[in-house]
Amino acid sequence: MPPTLARRLQFSTPLRWLLPVVLLLFFLAILIWLPWQARQMESNERQEQLIADTLWVEQTIRFQLGRDEDSLRGLAGEIAAGQLSGERLRERMARLLKNGHELQKIVWIDPQGRVQAASDGEPAPGAPAALSEASRTTADQARRTRNGRYVQPEAQTAAPRAAPAAVMMDYHQPIYRGETYLGSLVATYQTADLLEEMVPWWFAQDNQVTLIDRDDKVLARRAAAGPGHGVYTHKRALDLPGATITLVTDSVKSAPKLLPNLLVGSVIVLSLGLLWSLLALWGHISRRLAAEGALRQQMSFRTAMENSLVTGLRARDLEGRVTYVNPAFCQIVGYPPEELVGKLPPMPYWAPEAMAEYQQRFAGVLAGTITPQFETIFQRADGERVPVLIFEAPLVDKDGRQTGWMGSILDISDRKRIEELNRQQQEKLQASARLATMGEISSMLAHELNQPLAAISSYTTGALNVLARAEQSGAAVDGAMLRPALEQAGAQAQRAGQIIRSVHEFVKKREPERQAVAIAGLLDGIRALIELQARQYYVAFQTSLPAGLPPVLADRMLIEQVLLNLTRNAIEAMAHIPPQRRVLSVLAEYDAGAGQVVVSVIDQGHGIPREVAERLFSPFFSTKAEGMGMGLNICRTAIEFHGGTLNHRANPNGGTIFTFALPAAPDRTAPEGDK
Repeated sequence: MPPTLARRLQFSTPLRWLLPVVLLLFFLAILIWLPWQARQMESNERQEQLIADTLWVEQTIRFQLGRDEDSLRGLAGEIAAGQLSGERLRERMARLLKNGHELQKIVWIDPQGRVQAASDGEPAPGAPAALSEASRTTADQARRTRNGRYVQPEAQTAAPRAAPAAVMMDYHQPIYRGETYLGSLVATYQTADLLEEMVPWWFAQDNQVTLIDRDDKVLARRAAAGPGHGVYTHKRALDLPGATITLVTDSVKSAPKLLPNLLVGSVIVLSLGLLWSLLALWGHISRRLAAEGALRQQMSFRTAMENSLVTGLRARDLEGRVTYVNPAFCQIVGYPPEELVGKLPPMPYWAPEAMAEYQQRFAGVLAGTITPQFETIFQRADGERVPVLIFEAPLVDKDGRQTGWMGSILDISDRKRIEELNRQQQEKLQASARLATMGEISSMLAHELNQPLAAISSYTTGALNVLARAEQSGAAVDGAMLRPALEQAGAQAQRAGQIIRSVHEFVKKREPERQAVAIAGLLDGIRALIELQARQYYVAFQTSLPAGLPPVLADRMLIEQVLLNLTRNAIEAMAHIPPQRRVLSVLAEYDAGAGQVVVSVIDQGHGIPREVAERLFSPFFSTKAEGMGMGLNICRTAIEFHGGTLNHRANPNGGTIFTFALPAAPDRTAPEGDK
């Protein structure tokens, strides 16, 4: 053998064996490292679970204490308002104890430190309260800050493992009536009950739960499964105003141990893993074939579903190019798919009159922004215009990147026709309601017109008598005698004419027209009709309109109808109350924050029962025997037509307050006719 070849073989033999040894050692290292790493992961998971559970328990305790604080704060408010005293107060205190088992007792102490009431009746009212120095100091702090505070509990033993004695903790809630201090409510807790009532049993079975003070002294402890091992522990401070208490949890579980028979177990596990991987690979192939078949079936199903939809679907890329349309979209626009797919704007279905709108929206598409929902008009291939409602959303690929926009298009021609029909029907209903309103006041109108007509007749008869006497005597007619009679007759004729004009303006039918109108002008237009009804029931009519009240953007006739309906209902509601209370008020104010003018119609009548209030605005619901039940429904529809709201609430002085809000006009200068 040549020397060179021998040296090569001697050199290659150690290398040939070194590699398997290294691989074997690496394999053994992996077998040892994996269980150790699993042990570390298990230990970390236990610690993280303990932290999460401790946080949950701390939040549960703080939430319950917060509920008790809210209950005591509400009880203090009722005491300050004079709503609770004597036996009712003790019953409320007993109810709080029943709902919160962690509470031991509740005592009301006056500013002099005497007991006013106690949940269990002891100590008796008037007796001095037995408070510790710390509790008195906390009561003084709560009084100064006007906020509830806890008293720092004092531990009875400092032994870390000894069972703590019962430790109490007081909570002081000050009671104020305005600036007058009425004392405080003192709620007493037993710290052990906090753990017994608020720590779940499943958590107590796995952990020792302890409450400690700021000096790490034990206040209470619960160890249902024995003491903790000190391996997994966590501390969480309870955020209590005035007191420092920490929740400490100590798990009863010990540190996880390494797996026994490490090498044998590892080989078995690896063998089973290899077998499982082969079975998993076979199963994966089978599932993949099944998934491909299901995908083909789903594609066929989706295609059939898209072809059957009446909603048009349109997909566009980020450049605005149409990439997909379904048959419903083609039917809406009247173009086949081959004339739409791949085409860039302008589209053949864009209507010429809306071209500027289309170009603006297309610029938004190129900028990466769209309007999620909007209405527009499409033009079919035959030139017919179609109103459509479009919904658009981003189209993303499997990696989450946006590739375009997907739009859903609805043909809303039928909806537009229905809306127009509803608008016409609503106008007819409002006109009918105005005629019905005038029919109800026709008798009063005849009586009101009879007065100026009778006065005109009297004044003209007197003037004729003066003329007849002058003709018989041959004397000249005295103009000074005739002038007052003729002036009075003219004034009465103007009064009758104003009444007739108010009625004519109210009942005439016209298209709704929004304009800037002043509330004062609206009231002046129907004041004669309101006062006409008010005089019949001996109701005083008052208005309060602040100076500088801006005009509203509204249809004058619709708002006049709302005001007339509301004032008529208010007048009729006061028909059977004492005359001195029959006052109808119309108030208005400007809400600058909302940009609205708020109008209130206030009566002092019999009010609205709850069962009637629930159906008050329902169509055809009426409490009047002769009513149609459409008045308030029409009023609400008219206000909502202007973008406002109509609501009602009880009047504290008796009766009802109806309030509606209307948007203020952009130009706060009202027309001359409304001033």
